Amino acid sequence: MKLESPAFKNGAEIPVRYTFQGSDINRGQDISPPLAWYDLPEDTKSFALIVEDPDAPDPAHPEKTFVHWVVFDIPATVRGFPEGVRLLAPVRQGFNGWNQIGYGGPHPPIGTHRYFFKLYALDVATLNVDKKKPPQKKEIEDAMWGHILAETSLMGTYQLKKSSR
Repeated sequence: MKLESPAFKNGAEIPVRYTFQGSDINRGQDISPPLAWYDLPEDTKSFALIVEDPDAPDPAHPEKTFVHWVVFDIPATVRGFPEGVRLLAPVRQGFNGWNQIGYGGPHPPIGTHRYFFKLYALDVATLNVDKKKPPQKKEIEDAMWGHILAETSLMGTYQLKKSSR
C-alpha cells in the first residue's frame, strides 16, 4: 500500500500553504494537503488516517506526539483527498491535539518537526466507536486493533519561516 501527495515528496518539506504559519509574508492557509493512496489490500472495507508530530514540542527533546488530524470510516472506494477536503458522512473525524475536529496544520514552536500521515486499510466498514461524540486518537487506535490489513505513511517536515519584518 502506498500513500503520496502531489504537494510534497516523502521526507521533504510541507509547503507553507498547508501549515498554520502565522507570519506576515509566509502565511499558511491551514488546509489539508492533497493525498492519494493505491496498491491496496483486496479485502479493504475502509480506511483511517492519522496525522501526527512525534517531535513536540522540541525535536531535540520530544515530550509527546501531537495529533494534527484523525479521519476514519473512509469508504474503501475512496482513493485520496483533494487539497482542503471537506469531509462528509459516512467519513468521520476525531479530535486533534487542539481538541478540535478537523485538520490542523504544522506550527512547530521550535526546530524542524516531522509530520507523519499514517494510512490504515481496515477489514471493517465502520469502526466501533461512540457515534454520539468525536473520538480521540487512542479510541480510534483501540477500535482498529485486529482490523488492520495494511498500513503506510508519508512523512513531511516543517520549520516556521522567519518574518521579513
